[in-house]
Amino acid sequence: MSDEQKRILEEKLWAIANILRGKMTADDYKDYILGFIFYKYLSEKIELFINSQLLSADDFNFADIDESIEDYEELLNDLQKDTIEELGYFLKPNELFSYIAKKGNNESKEESNFILDDLEAILKNIESSTMGTDSQDDYENLFEDLDLSSSKLGKNEKQKNELISKVLAKLDEIDFKLHDTNSDILGDAYEYLIAKFASGAGKTAGEFYTPQEVSTLLAKIVTSKRKSISTIYDPTCGSGSLLLRVAKALPKDQHPKFYGQELTRTTYNLARMNMILHGVHYRDFDIKNEDTLEYPQHKEMQFEAIVASPPFSAHWSARELFLSDDRFSHYSKLAPKTKADFAFVQHMIHHLKDNGTMSVVLPHGVLFRGAAEGHIRKYMIEDRNYIDAVIGLPANIFFGTSIPTCILVLKKCRENPNDILFIDASGEENYEKVKTQNKLRDKDIKNIIDTYKNRKEIEKYSYKAPLEEIKENDYNLNIPRYVDTFEEEEIIDIDEVSSELKALEKDMKSTDKSIKSFCDELNIATPF
Repeated sequence: MSDEQKRILEEKLWAIANILRGKMTADDYKDYILGFIFYKYLSEKIELFINSQLLSADDFNFADIDESIEDYEELLNDLQKDTIEELGYFLKPNELFSYIAKKGNNESKEESNFILDDLEAILKNIESSTMGTDSQDDYENLFEDLDLSSSKLGKNEKQKNELISKVLAKLDEIDFKLHDTNSDILGDAYEYLIAKFASGAGKTAGEFYTPQEVSTLLAKIVTSKRKSISTIYDPTCGSGSLLLRVAKALPKDQHPKFYGQELTRTTYNLARMNMILHGVHYRDFDIKNEDTLEYPQHKEMQFEAIVASPPFSAHWSARELFLSDDRFSHYSKLAPKTKADFAFVQHMIHHLKDNGTMSVVLPHGVLFRGAAEGHIRKYMIEDRNYIDAVIGLPANIFFGTSIPTCILVLKKCRENPNDILFIDASGEENYEKVKTQNKLRDKDIKNIIDTYKNRKEIEKYSYKAPLEEIKENDYNLNIPRYVDTFEEEEIIDIDEVSSELKALEKDMKSTDKSIKSFCDELNIATPF
C-alpha cells in the first residue's frame, strides 16, 4: 500500500469518525467507531476464512447461505465448529457487517430498515459464540462499551438508527484488503485512529496510548541486541499498541506471545480488539483486566522483553503486606503511596527473565528523589546492578502532560556491568516541535538506538558513568550530573564594544544636527 493510498484511507476513516464526533466527546465516539470497525473486521475475516478454506469446493459463498439451503442448520453447525477452532468466534451469514449495513440503508417501504435491535443481538451473539471455548476470555463482554440505546446517538430511536446506519454504510464502502497477507492496512488504520483520539483526549490520553515514536523507541531498545523474542509483557498495556510495536521491530517470521494487564475496563476491551484486529491469534495473547500492583495476574511467569509506560506518579496502597511480596521484599522498603513509579519497576524486574531486557518510561523524579525511592534506587544499582542505561527525553512529548520524562533500561545479566550509560536526548536539536507537542523524528530515534546499542560516548549527548562515580554521587541518576550540556558563551571584548558605542554616539549627534537643520528651514520645532 502506497503512502498516498494510506493517507486517503486514513482521511476516509477520520471523516466517518467525524459523523459521530459532533454528537459526543472523544472518549465516547472513540468506542463506537473503533467497535464498528472491529465488527466489520470480524465479518470480513470470517467470510475470507470460510470461503477460502471451508467452501472452496462449493459453488456458493458464505454470505449466500440462508434457510432455503438444504441441511441449513447442519451446514452452519459444521462451519461454526471449524471456524471457532481457527478464529475463536462465529457469525451467521445474516449477521455479517455488509448485510446489516445494507439493511440499515434500505429505503424500500416493504422492508424495515431498523437495525439497532439486530445489531445489539449480533454483538452479543459474537461474544456468546465463544462460550465454553478457549477463546472465551478474549471475547467476553468485548462490545460492552457500544451502548446503542444511548441518548448521545439521538433523541429518539429513529434518529439513533439513522446515525448508526450512516456510519455503517460509509464503513461498508471501504475495502480493508484482508486477503493481502503482506500488508496490515486495517491494523495501521486502527493505530492511526487511536492516535488521533489520544491527541484530542487531553489528560485521559495517557490511559490508553503511548505516542508512536516513544513506543518505537522502547521497542527498538528491547530488540536491539536480540535475534528472537518469544514472550513480550506490558503490565500497564493500555490499548496494546506498545506490545504490537515490539513485534513490529522483530523479523517477520517471528510470532511472539503477548501478555499484558490493564486496569481500565474500556481500555482493556480496546487492547483485546487491537490484538485480534492485528491478526494475533487468540491463543497468542493473554491480556487481563485488573490492577497490576494490587492484583498481579501473571504471578509465576517471566518474560524475555518487557516494555511499559505506567501512569506517572500514580497512587497505590503501599500496604505493609507487600513487604512479604516477592516483587518488593528484597528491597525492604516500598515506593511511596503517592508515587508508584518504582513499584511498577520492581514488579517488572520480578517478571523479567535472566536473559531479558526491559525498558520503561518514567517521570524524571525517579532519578533523584530521596527517601524510600533513593533506597530502592541504591539497591538496584549497588546490590543488583540492574540499571543498564538512562535516557532523557524532551518535555511535552506525551499527550496530556508536559513534564520531562526518561527511559530506564534494566537487565538482570548485563553485558557491561561496570558502568551505566547516560543519554541526554532532551535538547532542542533532538526533536521537532509539531504544533503544541514535541516529537521525536526517525533520525532522533536512530541516534538514541545507535548510541545505546554501541554504548558510544558523545560530547554533550552521552556518557558511560563508572559505578564508582554513581556511588560518589550517592546513587543520584540525574542526567545533568553525568552529561554536561553546558554551552560556553562567547567572550565579549569590552574595549571593542566601548569603541562601537562611541562611534554610534558620534553618528547620532551628526544625525540630530541634520534633523535640526531641516526643521529650521521648515520653521518647525525640532523633536528633541
